[in-house]
Amino acid sequence: MLGVLDILSRMARDRSVLLGAVLILLLILAAILAPLLATFPNDIWDIHPKQRLLPPDGTFLFGTDRMGSDIYSRILFGARITILVAVVAVSVSLLIGVPIGLIAGYYHGWFSDVLMRFSDVFLAVPQIVLAIAIAQTLGPSIENVILALSLTYWPWFTRLVYAETRSLKNEIFIESTIALGASPFRVIVFHILPNVSSAIIVRSSIGMGFTILTAAALGFLGLGAQPPAPEWGRMISESREYLPDAWWYALAPGLAIFLVVMGFNLVGDGLRDILDPRLRRAPKSSG
Repeated sequence: MLGVLDILSRMARDRSVLLGAVLILLLILAAILAPLLATFPNDIWDIHPKQRLLPPDGTFLFGTDRMGSDIYSRILFGARITILVAVVAVSVSLLIGVPIGLIAGYYHGWFSDVLMRFSDVFLAVPQIVLAIAIAQTLGPSIENVILALSLTYWPWFTRLVYAETRSLKNEIFIESTIALGASPFRVIVFHILPNVSSAIIVRSSIGMGFTILTAAALGFLGLGAQPPAPEWGRMISESREYLPDAWWYALAPGLAIFLVVMGFNLVGDGLRDILDPRLRRAPKSSG
């Protein structure tokens, strides 16, 4: 298994992965340093009717919105909501999906079949549709968006870990460990889980981008964080009635979503090539 330094070294040599890592780092820095970087930190809740819908200039880098608030400052604070939703939703999905996948993959029989058929019920419906239904039922709030995303994304981890566990259980080192009398708990936790961790890391990275995009879609529909919270999807929704004149209103949050999702996808693809030997890019042949 590759060490941390080996992984970082290979990532540093891949320009696309490096670009993705820089975009993710910028997101994190924007969230942490928002009070320092924002030109008008109070504009996440203040209203300035006299300066509404002003185009970008030296004072308002990304222009102002319908309330006269500085869009640049709201984008920075919106990064905190984006990170919160992505990290919590993916983490909860991991805690639900990975154990179910390990148990269903290790054991055979009706119990394993029930677990997988239960996850298939969630996979049968497109995630965005199911997430909208759950969020609409629970009511619009950032907490309900996180819950809706968690409840709809865990089956992807379950299906992935299930397939990897089934494959690993037939390996000689697993059969030898079982023959030596190791308990199922020990086999799963100390032998199977470390060997499926690479696939879990890759899925988590790509899942972060997918979760951010889905959360933005829910915010666009009015099911996410409510005003005056600076949620990016909600900002795009509010800008619709002012297009195309106030083009900057939708451009800034839309570009932020695009760059962040692209960053996670680039890192996820790079990690897949590095961590999974079966999917590494084949070297180009000469001549």
